[in-house]
Amino acid sequence: MLRVGGVLLALALYIWFIVDVLRTPRVDVRTLPKFVWLILVVLIPLLGGVLWFVAGRPRPQRPRFGRRRPRGPVAPDDDPNFLRKIDQETWSERMRRRRGGGADPAAS
Repeated sequence: MLRVGGVLLALALYIWFIVDVLRTPRVDVRTLPKFVWLILVVLIPLLGGVLWFVAGRPRPQRPRFGRRRPRGPVAPDDDPNFLRKIDQETWSERMRRRRGGGADPAAS
């Protein structure tokens, strides 16, 4: 029974390696061209798959420990450009009122 489980596990890994090579975009594959990786995985079942996993598969895009991604503003009032725009609009409106033109009497 243990032997059958081992064979099924090896077969499942073999199929998973093939599917993983096929589903990986060509531009993301490392070290060798995609079709060479596919040939290696098919002809050398488990060793080819392990080599694919170590040397050919794309690296994950998550940030590594110790590196922090620069974060953008969380809310509009945290965004310096938004705040600058509001200040400019407020200043422009105040200047229009001082000059006596452009202010809507119904808005006051």
